[in-house]
Amino acid sequence: QVEQRHYLVSKAVEEVQKIIQQLTAEISYKATRFQAISNSGIHNENIKVLAPSQFLITVPLRGLSGYRECQVRHWRYYTVHGAKLLSSVRDPEELHQWLEVEQFSKSLQQWHETDVNIEGDLVPAKVLIVFRELVEKSIISCNLSSKVTVLESFSSVVRVAVETSELQVEVELVPAVEIPTCWPEKARWPRCLKRWPSQEKVQCVKSLGFDLLARSNYHWQLCFSRAEHILMEGLDEDGGCRMKCFRVMRQMKEDVWCAGNKPVITAYHLQTVLFWTCEKYPRTKDWRCFPEAFLRLVQKLHKCVSQHFLKHYFVKNTNLLKYANTSDLDLVASKLAVFLENPVFCLD
Repeated sequence: QVEQRHYLVSKAVEEVQKIIQQLTAEISYKATRFQAISNSGIHNENIKVLAPSQFLITVPLRGLSGYRECQVRHWRYYTVHGAKLLSSVRDPEELHQWLEVEQFSKSLQQWHETDVNIEGDLVPAKVLIVFRELVEKSIISCNLSSKVTVLESFSSVVRVAVETSELQVEVELVPAVEIPTCWPEKARWPRCLKRWPSQEKVQCVKSLGFDLLARSNYHWQLCFSRAEHILMEGLDEDGGCRMKCFRVMRQMKEDVWCAGNKPVITAYHLQTVLFWTCEKYPRTKDWRCFPEAFLRLVQKLHKCVSQHFLKHYFVKNTNLLKYANTSDLDLVASKLAVFLENPVFCLD
């Protein structure tokens, strides 16, 4: 059954990727600001499988390079439609930031136009409006109406339902500014005197930079998918069982603890729990015995879910469960507690 589902998910990823590739190629043809996503297999960093039928796909933006952090604070007083406000728009949360076109040493003229820019700010909500229109038009011009449907949304987020041969998948399509040249000041990582990951790995991770995602009205969300990908790679070079623990935990989450199409706990949450646990237990011997290592991970997950608090791995003061439904979290916590009372059945 496990192998069967793994096969179905792999097949769905392949099918979704082909469709989104076709769609983004058309979007890119219509508007050069958006880049087509390439086909580089199931481990494409643009695709995150959050749950078997819930994907997140980033669509890179073109024509913005030479990024630098902004030093001067800018007084912002407008709505996303450009109308003036009497007081300034609220400050971003820890994982979010403003983005000015002047922060790039090179930028296409289109990024200075009013369909995406207000007073020098690149406004995610405006980028999303433009992008959504392009998605709708491209579905028709690619003859994909029978396979792809744009879903209604209360915010400007672009979500589509994709029919694959096995299951329907909900995909969030997110425009992303890729910044592979620097590490953001907000990510004060690694914390001092930590033994995991190694210094070489840290340098490699930081050299890959970060992305800014258009996922809210005014502020761009920091994203570290390349960094996370490198941390997951070679996790068990010392012969440990970290990846096995992660795979089994993901399986248990999908089968027992938190199933469904839009689970409150996703694979991304589990990956974050894994990183924190690797940092707390950096020694090879901590990952030799699977049952012991697995229970440690589940205990950490249980603690986070019970407290409704899971810290972002790179940006402190960010709770990844801040907006999660608390009753859903409590239900998962109770299932985890039941498992921890009698964990033998899955560890044999």
